[in-house]
Amino acid sequence: MSDSMHDPMHDPIPAPTPPGSTRLRWSFDDIDLQAIERDVVAPRDDIFLLVCSASFIESGTDLYTRNLLAYFDGDDDFGAWLREQWEPEELQHGHALRSYVEHVWPEFAWNDAFDAFFTEYSALCTLDELEPSRGRELVARCMVEMGTTTYYQALNAICDEPVLRELTWRIRTDEVQHYKNFYQRFLRYRRSEGLGRGQVIAALWRRLSELRRSDADIALRHAAAWRWRDDPMPPALQDVRRQVFDRMRRQYPIDLAVRMIIKPLQLGPRWQRWAERPLSALARRVLLN
Repeated sequence: MSDSMHDPMHDPIPAPTPPGSTRLRWSFDDIDLQAIERDVVAPRDDIFLLVCSASFIESGTDLYTRNLLAYFDGDDDFGAWLREQWEPEELQHGHALRSYVEHVWPEFAWNDAFDAFFTEYSALCTLDELEPSRGRELVARCMVEMGTTTYYQALNAICDEPVLRELTWRIRTDEVQHYKNFYQRFLRYRRSEGLGRGQVIAALWRRLSELRRSDADIALRHAAAWRWRDDPMPPALQDVRRQVFDRMRRQYPIDLAVRMIIKPLQLGPRWQRWAERPLSALARRVLLN
């Protein structure tokens, strides 16, 4: 699958899920693990690290959901969406990615590695880490969904294995819809809280500055540590990071990331286009040089 496929960024936001029901856009049963071309992907440490670390983060979604439900207590519609749509889809992502790892790399002790990751991650994933107002936390949520959307799109582009390409595109499609839902809820709180662009920019900046040193870094570190735990000379973590980053950065969808980042600023179409060009050029220069 590729960028030439139908892009869900242009789809309308789906109607809210009726209370008490779960409506997933796809099912784990849609993924044919037996069709995986294992010989294509098994030798690739970079793919292992990217898929495994993502499986850890997605599998810990229930903790973050509890934090958000507590923070948005009283917003019943949003709480229902978090419980009945967002959390089940995120956990399905984790289950599917874990199953892929266990099918391709059966020797990897996923449960033990996840437990080590979650012990560290859960100590940092607290209500105190959320933004000081609901509107600003929703800006942060948009940035997280931007990060996951572009992550899975880049991973889709660098992998050659058909089942993983199908899986990463399905997840990417879900993440786009999650972004749209968080964004629409942000608009409501932006009005009620009277958030100005300066406050939105500050929330954007705080979240963007955390993206590379938060859960993704913890997950990558534990995936690498358990991957080579019995190796007498394991690769240095900085070399692992560099290998993974170099693989991803040339396929990273910069223009899409910039559009998603600046959308909460609520610029008019003309100013949006004016801002996108230099920011995309700057990001491309930073990533590719």
